[in-house]
Amino acid sequence: MDLVDLANNPIPAGCRLEMISTSDGIRLRTARWPAPPGAARGTVCLFPGWSETIEKYFHVVERLRQRGFAVAILEWRGQGGSSRLADDPLKGHVRSFRHYLRDIEAFRRKVVLPDCPPPYFALGHSMGGGILLSAGRFLAPTFERLVLTAPMLGLPQPAAAPGFRRFCLRLAVYCGAGGRYIPGQRRRTASARTFERNPLTSDPERYRINEAISAARPVCRLAAPTLGWVAAATRMFDRLAAPGLAEAVPAPVMLVNSGADTVVSRLAIETMARRLRNPAYVLIHGARHEVMMEREVYAAQFWAAFDAFIPGSSE
Repeated sequence: MDLVDLANNPIPAGCRLEMISTSDGIRLRTARWPAPPGAARGTVCLFPGWSETIEKYFHVVERLRQRGFAVAILEWRGQGGSSRLADDPLKGHVRSFRHYLRDIEAFRRKVVLPDCPPPYFALGHSMGGGILLSAGRFLAPTFERLVLTAPMLGLPQPAAAPGFRRFCLRLAVYCGAGGRYIPGQRRRTASARTFERNPLTSDPERYRINEAISAARPVCRLAAPTLGWVAAATRMFDRLAAPGLAEAVPAPVMLVNSGADTVVSRLAIETMARRLRNPAYVLIHGARHEVMMEREVYAAQFWAAFDAFIPGSSE
């Protein structure tokens, strides 16, 4: 599946688009870009969030290449142009978040190590950040440092009985309802698809570009997650909260918390920063969930922190 090329979101020059296969036969859409001529500072590997596509990160690719990095990116199983995992392609579904680790391994072996210059750094957003952190102790031989923006380490909890809701969720999956949409979620997602109500960015131009990408390639979008996906996410949260996992991540990790985030748990990110062995923690007051898609007053703070944390980075 070719990339969407829009006048206000052009494909960065030098792109190599490739479909690769995982160990369990899932097809993943990936892309990579070389470093600019005369620059060889390594490779930044991008790991997007839920329902995100390669096209959404074109401007991030450009900013990384301006800093002298090669860039590689994948689309997770079940979304974008990669293989879908449910009867309805609009469903965001996975049986276990451990399956995403197979995506990382295929990406590492078939794209990053053979075709991208070292050293390697990982930049993960939201769901991608949670997956990277859950696999952090296994990534150290490849990735020297991890940068995680608004990592999905937990979801904002309503006040009443979160444990009971989690029990009901897992019971529903056990009874065979894992492939169903979360009740009411498609309606809530659709109602948020206006700039005024979106929780992702306060930048109207970036919002319009992202909506144009979805409109140009509707087959790549997701409507809402399934009960099974959310149950799998809660199991990942439990693993992340268990003693020993965070403390065993050897690589330095920078956690970027968006102060106005309503999509993931800000408290879970703060707590994780206190548990990691080699943490850096950045709080960007006022930013919504997608800080790299935010207005420059917020995005500039992220890039300043990135430049300070990643060796050899400077614009």
